[in-house]
Formats: sequence, structure tokens, C-alpha cells
Amino acid sequence: MKKFFGEFKEFISKGNVMDMAVGIIVGGAFTAIVSALTDNIINPLIGSIFKMDFSDLAVTINGAELKYGAFIMAVINFIIIAFVLFLIVKGMNTLRAKAEEKKKKEEVEAAPTTKVCPFCKSEVSIDATRCPHCTSELTE
Repeated sequence: MKKFFGEFKEFISKGNVMDMAVGIIVGGAFTAIVSALTDNIINPLIGSIFKMDFSDLAVTINGAELKYGAFIMAVINFIIIAFVLFLIVKGMNTLRAKAEEKKKKEEVEAAPTTKVCPFCKSEVSIDATRCPHCTSELTE
């Protein structure tokens, strides 16, 4: 039983599980924000443009009320959430690309400017074709 709980503790303490948990919590909070935005700002604006409240649209079939307006509003919420997430991911990818570009530029700047002659072990310019110390031809 100790081995089981030890394995469970190891699984739970891995970084991926914690990242996923944080992502789910932030996603829930983000969904609440987007829902408030759509319910309190976007839906009334759409309603004022079309002179009706979509969330009240419904049809009754055999005594059952089908609220297709609420479905339309849920689809609009989904599109807004997907668009905002797209913008966030696009922004993060842009930042990551800039960071990688900066890192590559630093690596190029930090590239060695000298090399060691394989014959006399003296330090020579990286562009040299002959060693200035022993006059050996450098093939690299």
C-alpha cells in the first residue's frame, strides 16, 4: 500500500499534472469572464441591433419548449472564447519566436573568433587558412 501511495505522490508532483491543474482553474475563471462579457455586453448589443433578445427565442413542439436562442448565444460565446484563445496563443508564439531569434543572435555573436592549430596548438583566427606560427595549412 505504501508503494501505491508513493507512486501516486510521484505522479501528482510531476510538473505536467500541476500545469494542467493550473490551466483548468485559469480556464474556468476565463470562461466566467467571457460569459459575463457576452451576457452583459455583447448579447444586449446584438439584441439592440436586431431589436430582439436572442436568448428568449424558442419554439414549442408537443408541449416541449426548445430554446434555440440560448443555443445561438452559446455558439456566440464559444466563438468569442475561441477567438480570444487564438489571440493569446498567437501572442505567445510571437513572443517565443522573438525570444528564440534573440537567443540565436546572441549565439552567433558569441561564436568563437579563434581556433587552435592542430599542428602547433597555437591560437589562430577562425578565418585563417595557414597558421602564422608554424605556417601549416589549415583545412578547417
